Amino acid sequence: MQHICLRAIGRQLPILLVLLALSACRIIDLEPGFARNENIHDQIIDQTEDLFPDIDPLLLSDEIKQLVDEQVRPVAGEEGRVQRLQELLYGEEFLNLQYTDERTHTAIEAFELQEGNCLSAMNLYVAMARYAGVDANFQTVEVQPSWDRRGGLLVLSKHINATGRFNIQRRYVVDFTPEIALQQLTASEVSDQYARGLYFNNLGVEAMIAGDLEQAIVYFKNALFLESNLSIAWNNIGAAFNRTGNKEFAEYSYQMAFNADNTNATAINNLAKFYRLSGNIELAEQYSMAIERFNNRNPYFHFARGQVAFVENDLDLAQASFDRALRLKEEEPDFYLALAEVYDARGYEERAEELRQSAQNLLVLNSEIYQPSNQKLRIIDSSQILRDGAPGISIRFD
Repeated sequence: MQHICLRAIGRQLPILLVLLALSACRIIDLEPGFARNENIHDQIIDQTEDLFPDIDPLLLSDEIKQLVDEQVRPVAGEEGRVQRLQELLYGEEFLNLQYTDERTHTAIEAFELQEGNCLSAMNLYVAMARYAGVDANFQTVEVQPSWDRRGGLLVLSKHINATGRFNIQRRYVVDFTPEIALQQLTASEVSDQYARGLYFNNLGVEAMIAGDLEQAIVYFKNALFLESNLSIAWNNIGAAFNRTGNKEFAEYSYQMAFNADNTNATAINNLAKFYRLSGNIELAEQYSMAIERFNNRNPYFHFARGQVAFVENDLDLAQASFDRALRLKEEEPDFYLALAEVYDARGYEERAEELRQSAQNLLVLNSEIYQPSNQKLRIIDSSQILRDGAPGISIRFD
C-alpha cells in the first residue's frame, strides 16, 4: 500500500533517481542566482484573504464532542485520556479508522467516513485531544523516499503525526500509517497554520491528479497565502503552471521552492527537466550535476541503490552502498539491518547478528525512531533515554 499524506509531484525519471532525489539532511550545492520578482510573485499569490474560511480542518461536530465528553473526559489524567483517544480512533468496537490515500479530509469528514490519510487522521486526533484538554500539536517527519505513479504524475509521500507534552520530561507521539519507513531524526513540530497550508496543498494535488488544473492552482495559491515559504506548495504550483503552459510562472515557482528550502531536490529535478525541454541544455546540466552531487552525499541514495543491488543479487554493490549509507548517517537502524542481510547472504552470520544488535540498540536508546504500525502511540520519558530524536505532498513534473 502506498503512503500518501503530504504530496509532491514531479517528472518521471529512471526508477533509481525517482526514489532517491529527496532528503532533509543535506543542502544542495547550487548557486542559481535567483532573485525574487515582486511582479510575478504578486500575480501568483494574488489574494488578500483565505479563500476558504468556511473550511476548518479542526472543527468538531456535536456528535464528536459528545463522544469525547462521554468516553474521554471522565478518564483521569492526560496520559489516560491519550490512551483512551487511541482506543476510540482505532478500536474495532469504536471508530476503527482505516487508512486510505484517496482524499485528504477534515476532522469531521474523517470521523464520518471512518477513513483518511495521515493528515486527515491527525486533523481528527489533534482536534479531539485539545477538546479533551490534552496538549496536542502537528509534527512533520521525512519519509524514506518513495514515489507512486498517479494519473500521469509521480507523487512523493511525506508524513505528519501529532505530539504533545504531559510535563517537562514526559511527552507522547501518536501516529496513523500503513507500514512505512521514516527518516531518523527529522521530526519537526509545526503550527496549525502550517498544517492548514499542507491541507490545501494536498487538495491541490488531488485536483491535479483528477485533471482539474484550474482548481488545483486555486488550492495551491491558498496554501501559499497561508504559508508563503511553503516549499512543497511552490514546487506543486510550478508543476501546475507548467502543465497549463505558463512557463514563466512555472520557472519562478520552482525557483521559489528551492529558495524556500535548499534541500528540495524535487524542485531542482523539475527545473533540470524544465530547462532541458526549453532547450537550455547548459543550465539543465548545471542543475542535473547539482542533484548528482547531492545524491552522492545523501545516505538514502546509497541505501536505495543498495536495495536495488541486493534484489539483483549484486552483493558487492549492495554491501558498498549500505556501508556508504552508514558512514553518512550512523543513527539509521534500517541501514544496519540492510547490511546484515548482505552478510547473511554471504554466510557471515556472526557479523550479521552484530549489525542487527546495533540496530536494536539504536531503537532502545533513541525514542524518536519510529517503528511502523505497531506503535501508534508512544510515551516518551526524557529522563530514561540518552537523547531525543520535518509534509506535504509535492509534485514532480512529468
